[in-house]
Amino acid sequence: MEANLEHIKCLIIGSGPAGYTAAIYAARADLKPVMYTGIEPGGQLTTTTDVDNFPGYPQGIEGPKMMEELKEQAERFDTDVRFGRATQVKFSEEDGGLHYVQIDEEKWVEAEAVIISTGASAKYLGLESEQRLRGGGVSACAVCDGFFYKNQEVAIVGGGDTAAEEATYLAKICKKVTMLVRRDEMRASKAMQHRVFSADNLEVKFNTEVDEVLGDDVVEGLRMVNNQTGEKKKIDITGLFIAIGHKPNTDIFTDYLDMDNAGYVFTKPKSTHTNIPGVFASGDVQDKEYRQAVTAAGTGCMAALDTERYLGRVASEKEQKFEKVEADK
Repeated sequence: MEANLEHIKCLIIGSGPAGYTAAIYAARADLKPVMYTGIEPGGQLTTTTDVDNFPGYPQGIEGPKMMEELKEQAERFDTDVRFGRATQVKFSEEDGGLHYVQIDEEKWVEAEAVIISTGASAKYLGLESEQRLRGGGVSACAVCDGFFYKNQEVAIVGGGDTAAEEATYLAKICKKVTMLVRRDEMRASKAMQHRVFSADNLEVKFNTEVDEVLGDDVVEGLRMVNNQTGEKKKIDITGLFIAIGHKPNTDIFTDYLDMDNAGYVFTKPKSTHTNIPGVFASGDVQDKEYRQAVTAAGTGCMAALDTERYLGRVASEKEQKFEKVEADK
C-alpha cells in the first residue's frame, strides 16, 4: 500500500441516484465528499430512454440527461466527482477507524467514512439483438417503462415472483402480454401464479426461450423457440421485458459486509449502517424490493445523514479523549 495515501473524509462509491443524492447532502454538510463513478457513470438510468416517474419532471426526462443534471447539482456543492472504480477494499472494524479503498487496481485512498452506492445490474439473456435494442424496446424494469407500451402487445421473460408481478402489472395496461418461461413450470409462489393465470390478456408459454429480438432501431417482434421441440415462432410485439433477476455489485465487499445469499448488503433497521462502523450502503445495492430511482435517492439522503452523524460523533469522542489526556497531565 502507498506510503502517502490521499485522505478523504467521505468517500462515495457509485454514481446512480443514490450516490449523487448522498453527494449532494454530504457536500452541503461540509463533508467534502469524493465520488468515484464506477465504469458506468450514472448507473442503470443511463440506459433508460425516458424517465416519467421521478418527481420534479412533469414532462419526463431522458435518463442520461437526468443523471447529468444530478451530477451538476452534486458538483455545484463542490463534490469531487472522479471517473474510476473501486477494485479492492480493506475496511476497519474499529469504531472511528480508517477504511482503505483501491481505485482501478492502482492507487489506494483512505477514508473516514464510505458510502456504497454501487447498485445492482439487471441480468440479461446475452443475445446480440437484445443488447442492441436496450432502450429501444428492451427493458429490465416493467414498473419503470411499462407505461410507454400502454395498449400495445409486449412480452416478458422469467418465471419467478418478480416476473409474475411485472407480468400482471403489464397486463393491466397493455393489450396483450406473452410470458416466456424456460421451464415447464413457474418458480413463482402459488399466489403470484394465480394472479398470472387470472389475467385474461396474459398468455404463458412454458419451455420457451427467446431466439432473437426483431427490429432495427426499435423492437418490432420476437422469435421464440420451444426448448423441447426446437419449434420456432414469431410474434409481433413492441416491448420486451427481461425479468430474470438482478445481481448486486458487491463482490469486492464480501469479506467485510454482511449480505444475503444473493449479495444484497444488510443494513440496520431504519438506517443505512452496515455491520462495519463508518461504512454505509444506499440504493439498489441494499434494496431488492423496490429498485426505483426515487427510492434509491431516498436512501442516498439517509446515507449522507447517517455519515454526518457518525463523523460528528467520532470527532466529538476524539476531542473528549484529547481533553481528558490534557487534563490528566
